[in-house]
Amino acid sequence: MDLFQLYFARDTMKTLCKNTNKQAAKKQEMGNKYKWTDVEVEELYKYLATVMTRDRFRALSWNIHLSDPEEDVRNDQKKGTPQHDKLFRIQPLMDDIRNVCKAHYHPRKELAVDERMVATKAKTGMTQYMKDKPTKWGIKLFVLAESSNGYTLNFNLYVGKSHTPSMHGLSYDAVMDLIQPSHLGTGYHISMDNFYTSPKLFLGLANINFGACGTYRDNRKGCPSKRANALNKKSKRGTIRWIREGPLVFVKWMDTREVSLCSTIHPAFSGKAVQRRVKGGDGHWAVKDIPCPTPIIAYNKNMGGVDLSDQLLQYYSTHRRTARWYRTLFLHFVDIATTNAYILHCEISHTQQVQHMTHKNFLEELVSQLCGVDKTGVAIQRSTDHVPVAIGVATDVKEKATQGRRICHRCQQVEKKRNLTPWKCKALC
Repeated sequence: MDLFQLYFARDTMKTLCKNTNKQAAKKQEMGNKYKWTDVEVEELYKYLATVMTRDRFRALSWNIHLSDPEEDVRNDQKKGTPQHDKLFRIQPLMDDIRNVCKAHYHPRKELAVDERMVATKAKTGMTQYMKDKPTKWGIKLFVLAESSNGYTLNFNLYVGKSHTPSMHGLSYDAVMDLIQPSHLGTGYHISMDNFYTSPKLFLGLANINFGACGTYRDNRKGCPSKRANALNKKSKRGTIRWIREGPLVFVKWMDTREVSLCSTIHPAFSGKAVQRRVKGGDGHWAVKDIPCPTPIIAYNKNMGGVDLSDQLLQYYSTHRRTARWYRTLFLHFVDIATTNAYILHCEISHTQQVQHMTHKNFLEELVSQLCGVDKTGVAIQRSTDHVPVAIGVATDVKEKATQGRRICHRCQQVEKKRNLTPWKCKALC
């Protein structure tokens, strides 16, 4: 629960309670007839754990509200103008979640950028259709995640075409808005698919000391095309072509079909190979080593960060059908919080050299603590002493993940290694 409360802190819950109570009072003034008593923080935690009477749960679900209802009216009056904020109803909670995702975890070098769909068919003006995604209808998010564990570092919602045209294009702006060098620092490697990859973006990232690797489209401006020695349908499997233009290397490789990648990190080829099943002249299948460009091997290894994040989110999702799109996103923010909290638990357990809980057991324990009972339903007195707390005391969220990192005594004494950690035990403070 301590890890979950990093994302849904008591101050955040107090704001949710205040706005929810205002929304309920507004609906009752409009003539809606149902029993209502103002919700408090502890009850709202229990609502997230889904333990209460049916009628109370339905009343809270009808009225849960993230923004101030009075401010909503003023924002709605601006519809059709550039001043109207489509995300106003989720902005307070979304900003809190994004700030905490960035503040309490220091990512490893390999990151990935991709889209995520939050399922809904509500007529919001933001609902998208993506035929290649498992969730085809929904609200699209641009997500930055760590490649190794799927931790959601940052995300932005796509709201549709802007009133003011972009100078560099949507894909360029989406990546630049996510990485935020002033917070992350520099030196990271970012993997992305052909929707984002462009020479302009990769050179822009290189100028701020970010490496990038991604598949590209031949018709993208600045990408080489119509070369005399390019691959064709008759090219043999394993054939490689590459062109270097300054920091950019463009690689084409023939597998079962042509694969095109661009990178500012890797050499074109370093002698590595991948195994493929190939049918011989005698009609028998055999495993054969096929030469493979270095960027393609790295891309296949690191691109799946957002897919891994989506997979973890879907295992025990709180998603349910609702008539209001902002409540759908509220439940998605709960999923992000629980999943990131579980990843933090795994990282802390690895640092302490203890076995981490399974995802299911972690969520069962979280639900029990949110309700204030043990798994058999008996009330428990939860200890708040031996829990991990951040070493940093910075008030600026941009510095919390890195400021005040200290040497881990266990690593130094047992493994004779010098590892730095941003965590300490609250009981030993």
